[in-house]
Amino acid sequence: MPKLKRSESDERATDFVESLDRGLRLLQCFGITAGPMTLSDLARAAELPRATARRMLFTLQRGGFVSGDGKLFSLTPHVLTLAASYLRSSQLVTVLQPVLDRVATAANEISSLAVLDGDEVVFIARSSPARMFSGGLEIGYRLPAFCTSVGRAMLGQLDDAELAARLTATKREALTPQTVTDPKVLLARTVADRAQGYSLVDREAEPHFRSISVPVRRYDGVIVAAINMGAHVDRVPAQELIERFLPLLREGAEAVRSQLL
Repeated sequence: MPKLKRSESDERATDFVESLDRGLRLLQCFGITAGPMTLSDLARAAELPRATARRMLFTLQRGGFVSGDGKLFSLTPHVLTLAASYLRSSQLVTVLQPVLDRVATAANEISSLAVLDGDEVVFIARSSPARMFSGGLEIGYRLPAFCTSVGRAMLGQLDDAELAARLTATKREALTPQTVTDPKVLLARTVADRAQGYSLVDREAEPHFRSISVPVRRYDGVIVAAINMGAHVDRVPAQELIERFLPLLREGAEAVRSQLL
């Protein structure tokens, strides 16, 4: 009999390395509480048998990613080499960092770059004027996409049906008293943001903070990221974000479009 041709899904299934997947899941469980974690806590968080978690932890310890005494375990600074590899290899960061620097200097405010990761946004680059304290959203910081200006700017790439389904399915917890959680209202606002080419979110993600974002498109028009600027509500009114910050963001996003593949 002739051999049946393996489907692509079959090939992916056989290429899947379960032990690697478990090790990565275990790494992600660090940080759910402050300080070192016990073997039992990590096994429970990663939904792994205790013996399996123990083997994974000792393997990660040999690789220098984890330190521990057999009872308590912590991540080591070596884990940051994984993040550094992403940032060094990211075309978005390489191309957009000069834009963030230019925009932040011109406006004298912090500017950030974010990408979508599931239902969350992740900030992967930022720039701060020299005069400002380096606070705010750090690299790797995550927020729900539905209530952030960068998130809505990127969600606008979905058509209305896809967007409605995405907003309905996503977990929508209020982060502040101003957070909009009604999926119908969110749909209307995101569609309106898409039409105007920017998103302004006022105190929905963080109390006393408003921000404005524009989508970043690659050469073919596909949205791949968003850049934003924000400020404390007592210091910068919403209209100033539109009049002073928006032109800088739009110019920066458009300037790199042909460079992004």
